[in-house]
Amino acid sequence: QVQLVESGGGLVQAGGSLRLSCAASGRIFSINKMGWYRQAPGKQRELVADFTSGGSIDYADSVKGRFTISRDNTKNTVYLQMNDLKPEDTANYFCNADLKRARWFPNEGYWGQGTQVTVSS
Repeated sequence: QVQLVESGGGLVQAGGSLRLSCAASGRIFSINKMGWYRQAPGKQRELVADFTSGGSIDYADSVKGRFTISRDNTKNTVYLQMNDLKPEDTANYFCNADLKRARWFPNEGYWGQGTQVTVSS
């Protein structure tokens, strides 16, 4: 059983900052990709930032220069530091991981339950 648990969401004024955390736990052999998506009401889920399988980082154009993704491989945890938040950043933020539970298992995708970020103007 694998779980992704997010924390750190909340209500903040425009221009403020928040830091999200996502910890993966359970039977994990290796993590191929891990990162953050978000979904605003009435919109599709979109990539915010992630560590790709090649080890590079992708950011959505809308968050470049404001958000920073980082990770602690020893804790199977990724973080999202969000600065200069804007009302359009308001969404439910989901952690996503693509991982193997054992050497002989295929890569499988997992989602966290989501954490709400609300930015007031």
